[in-house]
Amino acid sequence: MSKIKDTTRAQESTNAIERLYITMRHLFNRGFYKPMGISGETLRNALLLLRPEIYGSIAEKKAELNGLLYVLERLPQGIEQCRFINLTSDEGYSKTHFSPIIPPKRRRNCYRIDDEQMNIEITRGRSDIYDILTHLTFLFIESGKICNRVLIEDTDKTIRDWQKLELAVNKTKLSQEDREVALIHTANILGRSFVETMDVYNKLATKKDPERFLKIIYWLGKLAIEEETGGEKRTITFSALLRERLGHHIHGEQWAHNIKDTLNKHRLLERPIHIISANMHSVVNSLYAKKALEKDSAEGTLLDMYQQLSLEKNAKLREKVLAMARKNGMIEIKDVSGTNIDVQIFDMAKLGEDICGYELPADLSNENKPVIFVMDYAFGEQAFESIDELLKPFKRKHKKPFYLDIASISIMGKAGILEGGKGDLMIPSAHIFEGTADNYPFQNELRGDDFRGNGLKVMEGTMVTVLGTSLQNKDILKFFHESTWEVIGLEMEGVHYQKAIQSASKIRRSIKEDVKVRYAYYASDNPLETGSTLASGGLGTTGVKPTYLITDKILQQIFNS
Repeated sequence: MSKIKDTTRAQESTNAIERLYITMRHLFNRGFYKPMGISGETLRNALLLLRPEIYGSIAEKKAELNGLLYVLERLPQGIEQCRFINLTSDEGYSKTHFSPIIPPKRRRNCYRIDDEQMNIEITRGRSDIYDILTHLTFLFIESGKICNRVLIEDTDKTIRDWQKLELAVNKTKLSQEDREVALIHTANILGRSFVETMDVYNKLATKKDPERFLKIIYWLGKLAIEEETGGEKRTITFSALLRERLGHHIHGEQWAHNIKDTLNKHRLLERPIHIISANMHSVVNSLYAKKALEKDSAEGTLLDMYQQLSLEKNAKLREKVLAMARKNGMIEIKDVSGTNIDVQIFDMAKLGEDICGYELPADLSNENKPVIFVMDYAFGEQAFESIDELLKPFKRKHKKPFYLDIASISIMGKAGILEGGKGDLMIPSAHIFEGTADNYPFQNELRGDDFRGNGLKVMEGTMVTVLGTSLQNKDILKFFHESTWEVIGLEMEGVHYQKAIQSASKIRRSIKEDVKVRYAYYASDNPLETGSTLASGGLGTTGVKPTYLITDKILQQIFNS
């Protein structure tokens, strides 16, 4: 019986996700909606039915604090104060006096236009819109909870706890006693303990704004109360230019052209190119850090050195590695297209003697030495746009299109694991696309045996590319894991990368048909385990070992190919 019940719940959750995305697309086409009005009700109800793991107690009356932290790291600071949120294309705000506000965990430019309006630039495709709207829906649900708890029924009056919070927020500076009193009242408003509330207060506090948490709760409640008592409703709009541009690869095309132009200027177009989608540190550190830091790290292992490089305080060490890399074949391309995908190009013909920890065959001519192309992580559907444009021939005026010699494409990323813990590894053999029958099996050059014996759990099998990590719940994930799909993990880009690779190699023939493909992921969370979701915090140094282990295997194969 429980099996039937679980399946039903998984189906309900799948339907909720479908409703969310259909509604989001409808509202986008419409051009605006009121999140707390009838038009936003479908989104709120679907999210409450779904109850994603990342949003914890969203469906309960008490506030969800870990989910709130997660969302605030991905939305621009001050958004809780804004009655009007405008999603736009890149429409030239960078040329104005406005300074961009960039969320800590999402690279997107946001602009506070005035006291009431926040503009958010969308340059990374539909996945970016889904991500933002899902987080905003969560935020509005939480603001509604605050309103319901503090507004006295059938009146415009508020409870004493709210009045005390309002007094604290309006003070220029709080003493320790004032702060603790305010937090006690806030805890009561949120339905949480003082200890839980204090913990989130400390996590959100900054030197510039120590009372940030209190202000966030106040503004979330204030706008909801005003809306409930007859004030102006909050509104989300989509600019006309955004609706016109979306889906046309405008940013991806410019990004890819800039890269090919750079390769052409450095006479690298005719060389074998190995594409790696990864972070902007593991490849450069794996190639150059040992030599660059030989005087700074006389003791310890390579892993110890990589952990030191990952610490925020060691900027000087990282600069030493970059200085060595720039002298030995590294070209950096900062993004100007709006994709937020930076690039590093490594010309292995320009390596000095004994610089690199990897060796090429001694008889390999400079013309055949690899060019390693590292691109920063794409976001969801943006992965298709970027790789699709990159793999197209290079078009120059009055010349025939030039086809790139793409020797391999390697994708390294973070993913949710369904059996294991943070830092464990997943080596996929196929990607399936959530909500569709689309599936993409492929020949992965990486194997589980390449990674075993390093103290990490290694899973091999199918992975699911999800429409958004913030929409997953246990019922759906258990179905994927325990059914004949036997899914080992979930991520957001795999299908999109593979779709572009297959169309370029099998249909368009813009790259060779037998291009080598590598996929490997390390676990950022286990959404099936309570307390191990993305909302529970980042990986810290736990991610260093799997990151460099995967990078090492990819580089070994490139140098030995």
